[in-house]
Amino acid sequence: MAELKTAPLILAGEGWADYGLVDSGHGRKLERYGEHRFIRPEPQAMWTPLLDDWQAHGEFIPASDEDGGGRWHFDAPVPREGWPLSRGDVKFTASCTPFRHLGFFPDMAPVWDWMGEQLAGRSDAQTMNLFGYTGVGTLSLSQYGPVTHVDASKKSVASARENAALSGMESRPVRWIIDDAAKFTAREVRRGRRYDGIILDPPKFGRGPEGEVWRLENDLPGLVSDCRALLDGDSRFLFLTVYAVRMSSLALAGLLAEHFAELPGVIEHGDLAVQEDGEGSRLLPTAIFARWRQD
Repeated sequence: MAELKTAPLILAGEGWADYGLVDSGHGRKLERYGEHRFIRPEPQAMWTPLLDDWQAHGEFIPASDEDGGGRWHFDAPVPREGWPLSRGDVKFTASCTPFRHLGFFPDMAPVWDWMGEQLAGRSDAQTMNLFGYTGVGTLSLSQYGPVTHVDASKKSVASARENAALSGMESRPVRWIIDDAAKFTAREVRRGRRYDGIILDPPKFGRGPEGEVWRLENDLPGLVSDCRALLDGDSRFLFLTVYAVRMSSLALAGLLAEHFAELPGVIEHGDLAVQEDGEGSRLLPTAIFARWRQD
């Protein structure tokens, strides 16, 4: 029976050559993406910035409502088509998207590393990346074996395939699936498929390619149940992240505990965070997570 660890964890990532959290505070954060710096909203940065002057190429100005809209304001030239970044062997294109992010989620870096630790020494591990976006996590997983990458957005999957080519990994065994994540997972259950690991990063609200509506609070339990059916006693992990919701990581862990009760291993939960560059070493929380792993 999987053991639920009630004490929360902090899974914090540090910057690397092509990315870093320079400073944060007063509801905003200053980040570096290669040679460019950007300011973005960050409600959880409730403290005072350490730097007096934030010099940035651009800033995302949020809309006055709570629907997540807004626009970019630029003070210096930024390539509209994007610019290349890398982390290890994985190369990808960063760009200023209309959704305030820049084409990948840097706070997921320690998650990619953790999944690699669970699969160390493997070259045949079957993994699945649900809501896979632009494929940085998929490409990180692909060194351990075949990956099924699922996203409802044709544009996102196209960007993921471009990132694979940019990394020289287009021949890696990746299935690129444009589909509603919940429907695809349910079909995988009916097919009797199994996986060694699953990562899922569902949005609070979304639509599938045929207009399917996703609402996290309503639809996550069913998706977790189907993911559990794709894992067995020889599987290594499931990692679930959730952003921008009024929910505790302990609630996510409780959901996993219900569905993973018959498997051995450990269920853990806590915060994802990014550590600022320099000597300040403040941790900026970005999301909550829950994960199941084998001992």
